[in-house]
Amino acid sequence: MPLLFSLTLFCSAFLLFQVQPMVGKMLLPKLGGTPAVWNTCMVFFQAALLLGYAYSHALSTWLGSRRGSVVHLGVMLVPALVLPIAIGDDAFRSAAASNHPVLVILGQLSLGVGLPFFVLSTTAPLLQRWFSDTGHPSARDPYFLYAASNVGSMVALLGYPLVVEPVLPLDVQSWYWMWGYAVFAAMVAACAATLWRNRRPAPEASAAAEPERAADPLNWPRRLWWVFLSFVPSSLLLGCTTYISTDLAPIPLLWVVPLALYLLTFILVFAKRPPIPHRLASRVLPIAVLALVLQVLMVATQFRGLPFWVLPLIHLFTFFVVALVGHGELAKDRPAPVHLTEFYLWMSVGGVLGGVFNALVAPVVFQHTGLTEYPLALVLGCLLRPRGRNADGTPHRTNVWDVILPAALCAGTVGLLLLTRALDMEPGPARNAIAFGLPCVIAFTFVDRVPRYALAVAALFVAGALNTNQDRLTLERNFFGVVAVVNAKSEDDGSHFRQMIHGNTLHGQMRGDATDADGRHEPLTYYYRTGPVGTAMLAWQKSRPPGASVGVIGLGTGSLAYYARPGDAWTFYEIDPTVERLAGDPRYFSFLAECRASDSRVVLGDAYLRLQEVPPGTYDFLVLDAFSSDSIPVHLLTREALALYRSRMKPGGVMAFHISNRYLNLRPILAKLAEDAGMEVRGWRDMASDEEKKQGKSESEWAVLADREADLAPILRPRGPDAIPDPRWEKMTSQPNTPLWTNNFSNLLSAFLHD
Repeated sequence: MPLLFSLTLFCSAFLLFQVQPMVGKMLLPKLGGTPAVWNTCMVFFQAALLLGYAYSHALSTWLGSRRGSVVHLGVMLVPALVLPIAIGDDAFRSAAASNHPVLVILGQLSLGVGLPFFVLSTTAPLLQRWFSDTGHPSARDPYFLYAASNVGSMVALLGYPLVVEPVLPLDVQSWYWMWGYAVFAAMVAACAATLWRNRRPAPEASAAAEPERAADPLNWPRRLWWVFLSFVPSSLLLGCTTYISTDLAPIPLLWVVPLALYLLTFILVFAKRPPIPHRLASRVLPIAVLALVLQVLMVATQFRGLPFWVLPLIHLFTFFVVALVGHGELAKDRPAPVHLTEFYLWMSVGGVLGGVFNALVAPVVFQHTGLTEYPLALVLGCLLRPRGRNADGTPHRTNVWDVILPAALCAGTVGLLLLTRALDMEPGPARNAIAFGLPCVIAFTFVDRVPRYALAVAALFVAGALNTNQDRLTLERNFFGVVAVVNAKSEDDGSHFRQMIHGNTLHGQMRGDATDADGRHEPLTYYYRTGPVGTAMLAWQKSRPPGASVGVIGLGTGSLAYYARPGDAWTFYEIDPTVERLAGDPRYFSFLAECRASDSRVVLGDAYLRLQEVPPGTYDFLVLDAFSSDSIPVHLLTREALALYRSRMKPGGVMAFHISNRYLNLRPILAKLAEDAGMEVRGWRDMASDEEKKQGKSESEWAVLADREADLAPILRPRGPDAIPDPRWEKMTSQPNTPLWTNNFSNLLSAFLHD
């Protein structure tokens, strides 16, 4: 019997975590692949899960397990009306020009996937409650079944990018998922039949239930404690994921790791015999948090030379420990089975609040302070530990010193930081030992006083906000991320650069003394005049008179505007309004202000959508500069996307793709697309010299595409049609196993860098 219920819960959770990425991929090409789409999807799924838990609680409370199971079997048939899952195009046509199509997304998710997701979300609490009424020897504590549910979630989470996505197109995934749902429904029916055959006699059940209710009363402080214990790990999950995937290691699919750890903590704490003692996790938590705090307080440049995975590992370990303690406290405080569905309901409320806070509230509240919700969740995580006790066994009581001492620690840390600056100490071990090492040691002396220790960690974060080697001019945050403009100083020759940074990804920079004969600021980083795109643009312009129409997807600092000529018409497509505003502000960057094009404009919105509004045959030259960092907009690199670009080009037009990436090899992907379209493609991987790096040039990789090789001749043979081709432009070819990316199929794992 436990095996049947465990397998059913496993199947339910597996389907839940398969449908989420599948539906997200269906939505991306229709709404531009913005982070707002993913955030909205996450809020929807969490809200649907909460609704499912509420239904389970109401059904079990009002009808009981036996009658409720009959009703639920009928409810399980309703999702057949919308299977297989498909997201249509019609509803999104009116939303294409909207900056906030949230209601459209929620409406389509509700219609397309709401019913099956709702039914699946009811399974964990319902089946555990049914099992508790079967009379099985393990029925008195059915919470071990929750571990089976989370195992299913983890298998699906890891299996989708590793197995499902690389093999099956989206439409085939949807059909397989439908048959999986049918198998799941049959398994639930078998569980219901088991309940009917093995249910305890009514008098015995009633007699057992009354003592449980009397011995295990629920009150609002206890319910709110469950919400808090669920809220903190949920918020920390999103905060940790955002921080390590933007500020530390922008690796695609890295979000899978913290989510897998999050699920693993549920598996461990709800096991019949938890393999990690809760007391051990509670003791490790303050040490792990303090190690993370010390790492965050130090400037990132001091960790150069370490393997890239070391810093993310510190954050992931700390997150795992905090989530393990929070979920361990939930497992310790789980009520009797009669209150099981309500317990899961309040757990879901906390999870939803954590998601809503990070996805919707934090970007507004912390608009000018960055990812503040992450350290805030760490501070709250310190409060999850059981309180220390006095010699007589009574818990420590909060007193005024729990506030005064952390405040003094904050003031002292600021004083030490100012002292090291006054002594002109260089960043390094000695400065860190004085400014942060000593305060961390003092903070650790508060470890037995839980509130005092949490406030001490908060004090360190507040004081550490002053520790930066960058002169930050502005910082803004929205759905698309955190963008900062800073004055940075070169470690080689002391040169000053104005930079636009998203996390640890440089989106362009300007050097005040790097100007041409006309006094205009020269493009740096990936857009250097001797680099691939600069060389290609200048060579192509020699063969074309002024009056060309140029489109650029991805604005950055507007560096490419340097290459505009009088008489040209340039259009930039930028999805982030903050980037557009900062790039156009002469106080920060001058490229757009110095643009010589007769017509220059920036179009806000996703390029895949906005280009559909452009008449065919518009552009002579199209630059796609949107494939850096971890957030690869896959929908811009598909067969359908290339067909769209091609249709907007004039005869003989040229496209340039910026495919530089630290972790993905996009060269064979693009070569496969060009091969499929019958286009010519050449690539140049540019390695900047040490001297060029001092001048602000960055290594980059670009590719140029055209319908015919003759269209690329001005770029490949800049010295004339009879000259030897520029050897730096190499012919790109796909590999035998390179997949063809389409709106219906893409696989990021196939693009990870390899030898």
